[in-house]
Amino acid sequence: MANDVLHGLETLSRAAGRTQERFVGEMLLGERERWLLWAPVALALGVAGYFSLAVEPPIWLGPAWAGSSLGLALLCRRRTWLALPLLGLALVGCGMAAGQIRTMNVAAPVLTEKIGPVEVRGRLVESGIGAGQQRYILDNLSIRGIAADETPLQARITVHVPRRGDKGAGAALRIPAPGDYIRLTASLRPPPEPVAPGAWDFGRQSWFRGIGAVGFSYGAAELLEAGGERPRGGLSVWLRDLRHRISARITAALGERGGGLATALLTGDRSAIPDSTLDNMRASGLAHLLAISGLHVGLVAGIIFVVVRLLLAAIEPLALRYPIKKWAAATALIGSLCYLLLSGASIPTQRAFMMTSLVLLAVILDRTSLSMRLIALAAFLLLLFRPESLMGPSFQMSFAAAVALVAAYEYLHRPLASLASGASLKFRPLLYLLGIAVTSIIAGGATAPFAIYHFNRFAEYGLLANLAAVPLTGLWVMPWGLLALLLMPFGLEGLALEPMALGLQAMDWISASVAALPGSVIHAGAMPPLALALIALGGVWLCIWRRRWRLAGLALVVPGLILMLSHRSPDILIDGDGRLMATRAESGEMWLSSLRRARFAGDIWLRRAGQEDSAEWPWREGAPAPAGLRCDSLGCVQDIDGQRIAFIRDARALPEDCAEANLVISLVPVTGPCETPHTVIDRFVLLTWSRVIPFDTKHTVFLRI
Repeated sequence: MANDVLHGLETLSRAAGRTQERFVGEMLLGERERWLLWAPVALALGVAGYFSLAVEPPIWLGPAWAGSSLGLALLCRRRTWLALPLLGLALVGCGMAAGQIRTMNVAAPVLTEKIGPVEVRGRLVESGIGAGQQRYILDNLSIRGIAADETPLQARITVHVPRRGDKGAGAALRIPAPGDYIRLTASLRPPPEPVAPGAWDFGRQSWFRGIGAVGFSYGAAELLEAGGERPRGGLSVWLRDLRHRISARITAALGERGGGLATALLTGDRSAIPDSTLDNMRASGLAHLLAISGLHVGLVAGIIFVVVRLLLAAIEPLALRYPIKKWAAATALIGSLCYLLLSGASIPTQRAFMMTSLVLLAVILDRTSLSMRLIALAAFLLLLFRPESLMGPSFQMSFAAAVALVAAYEYLHRPLASLASGASLKFRPLLYLLGIAVTSIIAGGATAPFAIYHFNRFAEYGLLANLAAVPLTGLWVMPWGLLALLLMPFGLEGLALEPMALGLQAMDWISASVAALPGSVIHAGAMPPLALALIALGGVWLCIWRRRWRLAGLALVVPGLILMLSHRSPDILIDGDGRLMATRAESGEMWLSSLRRARFAGDIWLRRAGQEDSAEWPWREGAPAPAGLRCDSLGCVQDIDGQRIAFIRDARALPEDCAEANLVISLVPVTGPCETPHTVIDRFVLLTWSRVIPFDTKHTVFLRI
């Protein structure tokens, strides 16, 4: 009897297994046209895996992984259920290999220590416009005291650009432009590493841009040799110089505020935008309008296509005899390419241009464009040739918005089309606003996890601001801006810039009004990378598949959200130079040891703690302090879960704190015996440690070199 029951259960199990296998097979075969969309996802997994490694792997690892997986996939090609995962693994290996090869190709000298003040000479290849603090990028460097083979390829130096009329500026001030050779006295250091666990890695970004030193200058730059009408250095330097000249002319015509917004939209240069305007645009959810991406490239291509086709249609012989639609598409393609080059070719702009160009080519070749495949192709090419872009917010937010929008409109296409076909002419503007609202909700929801991860903030009234600003940008600002670019060679750009300025003023007013609303910005704490990975993979699963099993992506999104909400940031942070400390009070608020020292690191610490500002430690006895923190002029003491942490700023506090504290963190060198604490951290330790150190498995001290 027992044997019969076991045999029956075994039979049922086999039947259930076959049914499940048949179900999965049918679902996969039913969506075989979507298999190709997973290629960039697998490539991205390999790239992300490479950049998450703590050490550089052997150069053969990626190619060997890809080759062996591909070979196994070919051997199993008759078994689809096995061949597909093996092909995915091969693409993962390709992603790792792409990261390795790219890292090796851009390898260049990097400063190993801080130097300066020192004389620096080089060619200016990129700069902002206007006066005040500007970031100069120099190549062809000559740094006094540094050998040629140890000199970085490029350096980024913050330079003070004087205004005309400033004391010492002179009447005929010549501000350097890209292509000019300049000399300045600067203090240089290696590109900084992350200042908090999971924070933005500027050192990695600098490595792939060829920047091996950063710093600031003492005084303005001295012009050694002008670049001329066509600066030496090839097409890239000439384009940067052209971009600089156009931005300068726009700013001269519209002033700093309006000109800064105009140059951001037309050339991608945001250096002239006042900080208050930038803050308002971020708080209102309109910052995406300043980053040239799909909206801008689509508007440029669409405006050019419509205008050219209308003009050609007005000429009857041409309209009747020639394919004017294809001519308009070809003209829009050329215009989009010029806009890409003029705007600096950022990652979102490259993605948008790839997709736009393929759509226009489809029009020229009488083919139907497949939007999701265009996104997959653009992502695949970018990851293959610029794998480092995956780790930046531009790539992540741009593709997240594009994928979510295409997937949503694939699902909503029929109901929206029927709604539009049955609407009368007077209701068309309402449908347009409805489309903007739906688009803003979808794009905002898709990019929200990435915005929280990278910027620790979310604009609560972004939908309201976009409903007002996006139509204004598309119907008024951008058309006048394109006309201004066309009139600029004739010196007539002012005819178009003046009406464009009216739209920019309205945009500025919208952003300021929405930013002033109570609770316009939601501040969020740091999100662990695993949470973002789970949310992203779950979202991709939801967007790529079309059948009901797409809902299985929620099984990844929900744990990611739970992990994001339950994540606890480090309780103690120490600046790697030993200048700044921070600790978390019993209330959960992060307090800084100083509001003046290491301000860049302090701002990031507070932002990742979900705070806008902080109070300073009271370095005197009896002063107000957060609960759990007691201070005097020599240092502070804090109790966390029964453990005593001593923060020392004066060596006279060492004898007492070394005898009582479980952890001693000292801004001064600890030269004598300090045996009671199981961990002692001072400046000497900071010079040798660059990792997160566990403290009783609950609290962490982040150390940065």
